Amino acid sequence: MHSDLSVIKNSTLKGIYSLVGLAAVNFLLLPGICLLDLSDVSNAEPSVPVSEDNSTETLLLVWHYSARTPHDCWRSFQISGCTITGDRSMYNKADAVIMWHQNVNHDVIYHEKAPLPPEPRPPAQKWIWLNVEPPTKVPRLCKYEGIYNLTLSYREDSDIFVPYGYLIPNVLLDKVPQTRFAKKLNSSSDPRPGFVAWVVSHWENSLERVQFYNHLKEFIKIDLFGRAGTTILPPGRDSVVQMIRQYRFYLAFENSQHTDYITEKLWNTVRGGAIPVVLGPSRKNYERFLPPEAFIHVDDFPTVQELALYLLKVKDSPSLIQMHLSWRRDYSVYMTSMWGEFYCTACKAVRMRKGETAFS
Repeated sequence: MHSDLSVIKNSTLKGIYSLVGLAAVNFLLLPGICLLDLSDVSNAEPSVPVSEDNSTETLLLVWHYSARTPHDCWRSFQISGCTITGDRSMYNKADAVIMWHQNVNHDVIYHEKAPLPPEPRPPAQKWIWLNVEPPTKVPRLCKYEGIYNLTLSYREDSDIFVPYGYLIPNVLLDKVPQTRFAKKLNSSSDPRPGFVAWVVSHWENSLERVQFYNHLKEFIKIDLFGRAGTTILPPGRDSVVQMIRQYRFYLAFENSQHTDYITEKLWNTVRGGAIPVVLGPSRKNYERFLPPEAFIHVDDFPTVQELALYLLKVKDSPSLIQMHLSWRRDYSVYMTSMWGEFYCTACKAVRMRKGETAFS
């Protein structure tokens, strides 16, 4: 197979090397990811001064609340002055109500009681639209036009921006409240027994990631895990990360390709120390979250075969492995905690704007 490497075009390799040579300035400028505490991020009406009102507790009502015990925002995220409740009898006292789009949409379709809070809402109460899914899985959006005051999602242009994960430069660890939950990365390039792995449960032949996998496996061996694979891992994020630690590469393929839709698939790979091979939004979008050498994008190569040949080349090249991993020594990774972090971050955003009556 080594003789096949000669067919890799020089232009392809030059493209990879030039990407690695780019400065990480754009990555470090990503607002709210590396240089800011995400719990303080709110992009709505940036011209309006915001300040935290410490005089009273802010009450956030989760309209569809499934937690057995209330979330303690201070204990979990060092966010003070916030109370989270699922008690709908507190509706008239709530400073804000947060609603996950999928829950609301389900209740509307199946004619459940009170899919939305009653109107008119109390003065200054904010309604927050929460979404963690890509646009292709968010139906009937037009039905809710003009209902919500704020949006919370993984998109950077949301009013309240909460991505699935992010990197923290180690030099800033003492400035970010979530530091105690961040995982320091190591840049070890020690040999790993496995080559390429993928965990997948949602399998549809029409999905781009499934079609890409079917083509890629014609050129290299890929170990498949999950309900669609040959091995089912124990439940939980850690079992996926432990598996990834046995492999040099992991296919961090998103089920949909949309702006900023970069999920735990990438961040589990980062935690596991494998080199992510990504299929999702554009390379430029990924570079808002990671240094350019930290991942391999499927679009970096004109053909699937050339991607496969590059992975084989990297596997046998200590210098290329180190090129893709050396950035890790300077960073820690933080993965967002669902759902408590969404609720507490939303509550803090409302608290910082308490007293305002309108949002753009």
